[in-house]
Amino acid sequence: MLELAILGFLYGTPLHGYELRKRITALTGHVRPVAESTLYPAIKRLEKAGLLARQTQPGTVAAPRHVLSLTAEGRAELRHRLREPARSDITDENRWFTVLAFLRHLEDPEEQADVLRRRLDFLEEPASFFYEGERPLRAEELDDPFRRGILTIARATSRAELTWLRATLKDLEPEGC
Repeated sequence: MLELAILGFLYGTPLHGYELRKRITALTGHVRPVAESTLYPAIKRLEKAGLLARQTQPGTVAAPRHVLSLTAEGRAELRHRLREPARSDITDENRWFTVLAFLRHLEDPEEQADVLRRRLDFLEEPASFFYEGERPLRAEELDDPFRRGILTIARATSRAELTWLRATLKDLEPEGC
């Protein structure tokens, strides 16, 4: 997801590493903070793959700044990753939010809708954090108030997301469908 976030943030504008790190941290920071020791190797991998270009600009105080931008191949790679996210990118909420943050870069509404339908299908599957054998347990079946709280919050969040997904999918459908 780090690479997707790098590509996504650079899609709109060139950035230097510090600014890129701030933006990624704002998107995922409280859950998955981005350390320099993780970010800069990922940048180098993307640069080596020809997805990023680096330009050196004079610094405002002393040291020169390295500004990163996407190459045409980087733009194509971002759209590919958005068009065909891995199952874990659909099922993991934090990874999903990263996909969702940049889904607008797919210009075809049908491609956007295809990704949203995958998330909708996942959310409509019966699931729980707690099971009795193979049967998912509902909040009302739990005596533990904390586990009941987890399920109550998850249900409310899922309902809100389902409402948003259905409305957005309807908006993305061509007229007359």
